Amino acid sequence: MNNNPETAPTPPDKAAWRKTLVAKRQQLLDRAWRNDLIQRNMRTWLIDRPDTVIGAYWAIKGEFDPLPALFRWQEAGREADALEAQLQRRIALPVVNKTSKTLTFHTWYPGCPMEEDAYGIPKPKDTEVVTPTLIVVPCVGFGPGGYRLGYGGGFYDRTLAELKPKPFTLGLAYDFAYVPDLQAEPHDVPLDAIVCDSGVAWPLR
Repeated sequence: MNNNPETAPTPPDKAAWRKTLVAKRQQLLDRAWRNDLIQRNMRTWLIDRPDTVIGAYWAIKGEFDPLPALFRWQEAGREADALEAQLQRRIALPVVNKTSKTLTFHTWYPGCPMEEDAYGIPKPKDTEVVTPTLIVVPCVGFGPGGYRLGYGGGFYDRTLAELKPKPFTLGLAYDFAYVPDLQAEPHDVPLDAIVCDSGVAWPLR
C-alpha cells in the first residue's frame, strides 16, 4: 500500500469529468446521427414497457432530447386505443421544490404553457402533478453498476429516495460518456437501465 501522500493516487475528480463530458457533448459534429440512434434505441426499449405516465426532462447543455421519442410513444398509444390510451399515456417534466431540493412531475404536452424555473430551465406552468412509473434521467456520464454522473445537485437522488413505490429509472447518454472509474457514493441511487447511441449500456447482457 502506498501511504506517501505525494505519490498516492488522487480520488476521481467528478467536477473535471463533468466539465470534460459536457464540453464534448456540446461540440459534437455527429450529433444528428447519434441522436437518431438514441431515439431509435429508446423507442425500441419502450415497446414492452407497461407505463402510462413517464417523467422526462427538458434537454440542456447538449443533452439528448427525449421528448420527440416520448411524443411518438404517446401517439402510438392513441393509435392502439384512440380513447383509452389518449387519456392514459402522459408525459411529465420535473419541477424543483426549492425547499426540499426534490422534484415533482407536471404534465407536459406540445404547446403547453411553460415558464422558467429558478435555474432558468423551462417547466410546465400550472399543469397537473402526476406520479410517473418510469423516469427518464439525463446523464452527464455513467459508470459500472448503472451509476450516473449528474450535475452534482442531487435532485434525482433525493427524489428517488423519497418516492414510494420507487419508479423505474432509464438513463440516457452518449456512449462516450462511460466513465469506468466512476464510484458510487453513499447517497447515489443506481439507474435501472441506461440506453445510449450504441444500444443498451445497462444492464449488461
